[in-house]
Amino acid sequence: MNRKLCATLAATTAIALASPAQAQGACDRAMLEGIAGDWVEALEQGTMMTMQLGEWVEYNENFQRGSLGGFLTPAREVNWHLALLDTTTCEIFVEAVMLNDERPIVAATQIGNGFFGVGPFDNIVTDEGDWLFDAEATYEYARREDWSDIPESERATRDELIAAADAYLDLFNDPTVEVPWGEPCARLEGGVYTGRGEPTDSCNVGVPEGVELKNRRYVVDPVKGAVNVFLEFGDNALPDSHTFRVENGKIRYIHTVTACETENCGFRPFAEMLAENPGMQPPYAPLEE
Repeated sequence: MNRKLCATLAATTAIALASPAQAQGACDRAMLEGIAGDWVEALEQGTMMTMQLGEWVEYNENFQRGSLGGFLTPAREVNWHLALLDTTTCEIFVEAVMLNDERPIVAATQIGNGFFGVGPFDNIVTDEGDWLFDAEATYEYARREDWSDIPESERATRDELIAAADAYLDLFNDPTVEVPWGEPCARLEGGVYTGRGEPTDSCNVGVPEGVELKNRRYVVDPVKGAVNVFLEFGDNALPDSHTFRVENGKIRYIHTVTACETENCGFRPFAEMLAENPGMQPPYAPLEE
């Protein structure tokens, strides 16, 4: 084998190992949609065998190395889910609500796909005691929202979606940031919701000050007008997922899923907060037929 051919093969191999998704070219939505569907099926069947996994699959749960098989056991019904498909990075994001009687869960999952198969998995798993956790309320509010495809002529670019998300996230540490608030806008944070079905619904209801949201990782879906961001929240680097829907350049929906180290991230129990302020959970809007 001549030197030129050896060099070409070596370069090709290096590219594939360094960036397996890019080595295959951009992913198409049909393929990524299939992976998202396989993930939901894996949750419902309680097995990883529904997925075309790579030979070595990295699984992180709440930013710590974990067991994919352990998380998938037992099988759970997925009562609601949202999937975002990033054809630029070959990544998928799935937010899923599982109203299991023994252990209700709201999970936010970023999934990679590369030359060797599906993976890695980064999974933020929340249950009782996590930030404002109420799986039933999350399910009821989320399933009433409209996350349908944005008409092609009205879609924001990838950079515009990331900029809208970053503006909101930067606000936590810089109150001078201008956020492209939409009106109406509904913010779903754990089981707390700002939407009441009114044209004046707002997401601009305040955020903590002086908090850095670091190490952001994005999954961007311009077709859905949406971007998901995994990040480390505050000094304790809490595992956090923020998902944004942007319509006409303005934020329409925000979903927040945060795993805590202590009950309700060190705040009073959510039940006590809700008893004092029941308006944190407005009545569910009627479902469209």
